[in-house]
Amino acid sequence: MQKGRNQREQNGDRRLSDSQNFITDGRLINRIVNLSNICKKDKVIEIGTGKGHLTDALCKKSGSVCSVEIDRRLCERAGERLSGFSNLELVCGDFLKYRLPAKGKYKVFANIPYFITSQIVKKLTEQQNPPTDIWLIMEKGAAKRFAGLGRETVNSLSLKVNWEMKILYYFRREDFHPMPSVDCVLLYFSKKAEPDLKKSECGAFRQFLEHSMRYGVCGKRGLLTKRQASAALRQAGMGELPRDGVILYVQWLCLFRQWRAGAGKTR
Repeated sequence: MQKGRNQREQNGDRRLSDSQNFITDGRLINRIVNLSNICKKDKVIEIGTGKGHLTDALCKKSGSVCSVEIDRRLCERAGERLSGFSNLELVCGDFLKYRLPAKGKYKVFANIPYFITSQIVKKLTEQQNPPTDIWLIMEKGAAKRFAGLGRETVNSLSLKVNWEMKILYYFRREDFHPMPSVDCVLLYFSKKAEPDLKKSECGAFRQFLEHSMRYGVCGKRGLLTKRQASAALRQAGMGELPRDGVILYVQWLCLFRQWRAGAGKTR
């Protein structure tokens, strides 16, 4: 039984590590790390030590680094390569099971396995004590979905309540080995000092978004009349309800607050 479980764990480790695309160019690594606000007073968590090249730069830039690597072989080799750093803690394990700090400030910088991007973002952004700043190297398409670039989604709008998001760097596919089949970017998440909604309102906001995106903000099954929606936007200095249906995040907040104030009860 133990042998079978170990075999499954080894197979899982191998699948996860094989999904990673490494960056080893020191100049490129320094360039992207220098795009961050990481300094010597910061505690940084890295997801996936890999071969240790990014870890090396993070150790030099920050006060301390905790790097979590699921592949035992990579972890051992990185440990040998990075043995000169006294501010590094190497953890061999699954980041999705790793306990993030329950208190205190910390930041995250990582070149993540792309096939668990959503799970990683969810874990980081929904923590009781989330990071203050997150830099993740991920697929460009995924980054655009999280940031709501091109088209907002329920998830991108929900994230924006607590986070500012921006693509800081566009990689060439040749920057990685093995070379990925998709374009990749560095996406930055900055936690807002004050969220745009109270924590108790977030569930209702998501429900409002889901209903409105399915049935429309206004209309027969909408939660607001066209008159109520337009009046709310005008009063907030946001103009009329967009005719093309492209509603901005700040407009969604305005419409939600109008609905929460009870406008929908007077339909």
